[in-house]
Amino acid sequence: MTDSHWAPSASLDALRLRARLNATIRSFFDARGVLEVETPILSQAGNTEPNITSFHVGFTGHVDAGPRRRWLRTSPEYPLKRLLAAGVGDCYELGRVFRDGEAGGRHNPEFTMLEWYRLGWDHRRMAAETVEVVQAALALVGRQSQPAYVSYRMLYREHLGIDPMRAPDEALRAALGDIDIDPDGLGRDDWLDLLMTHRIQPGFAKDAITVVYDYPQSQCMLARIRPTDDDDDPVPVAERFELYLGPLELANGYHELQDPAEQNSRFERELALRRERGDVEPEVDTHLLAALQHGLPHSAGVALGVDRLLMAMLETGRIADVLAFAFPRA
Repeated sequence: MTDSHWAPSASLDALRLRARLNATIRSFFDARGVLEVETPILSQAGNTEPNITSFHVGFTGHVDAGPRRRWLRTSPEYPLKRLLAAGVGDCYELGRVFRDGEAGGRHNPEFTMLEWYRLGWDHRRMAAETVEVVQAALALVGRQSQPAYVSYRMLYREHLGIDPMRAPDEALRAALGDIDIDPDGLGRDDWLDLLMTHRIQPGFAKDAITVVYDYPQSQCMLARIRPTDDDDDPVPVAERFELYLGPLELANGYHELQDPAEQNSRFERELALRRERGDVEPEVDTHLLAALQHGLPHSAGVALGVDRLLMAMLETGRIADVLAFAFPRA
């Protein structure tokens, strides 16, 4: 019996393009004086974000080494921020991250993430540099794209005719039209996300870079919150952005929260939601809280999915086409 899964899931040309992209990324940041660093893949703490599931493993060594349960990182965000607090300056990491339960056409449980931080920047300036990274990648395959910037609120108003900050939940559900979704257990942010993925994203032009910024306060993640000052109906917004190439989401960035008490409160709210759902409750990253207490510099950061960027470059809808060995072949 022949085992066809011994062979790579990606073509050799795709693997060569990945190598060129990695070199381009490193050259991009080297030219700008941004330091490449490496941080732990295994951590004492996991990701408390309710919609992300962390892998965990058991350590069998000497107990003096610390807790036996260790978590595979879902991003290098927390240790990178600890480096910022220690004074490392502008930095980036290009490496593997892991998320349990995410396997399919566009997802692989193990994937490559590019994450970087810039001192003294806000999310809008960081979004502009993220566009430059994507444009440099597209140039490798002879393509060009110009960005369009739109606030989250204006995006929903223009595409759906609703105000995502004010519309009642019933109006959000109605805006899905004939898309059949089981409403059990879904909250307001779930409906907003469904509208994005089912009604808005599919309409993004294939070669367009779309940057969406200033998200609802409830979707702040690790971003700062500020009151809007450019609207006739001001509401608090999270200083956060997402970047799309065509309908594919590539990057998520923040104007970084510096307040340790607020960060701890967000961790507690996330754990409470996990408890309510009956989900695993990972250990909170107390090292991050201590770093924030020490002092995180004013900064912005962003995480970009390298595999998804490669998918967009090769115009494929299958993540397996850009991985040497996708999950079923690993």
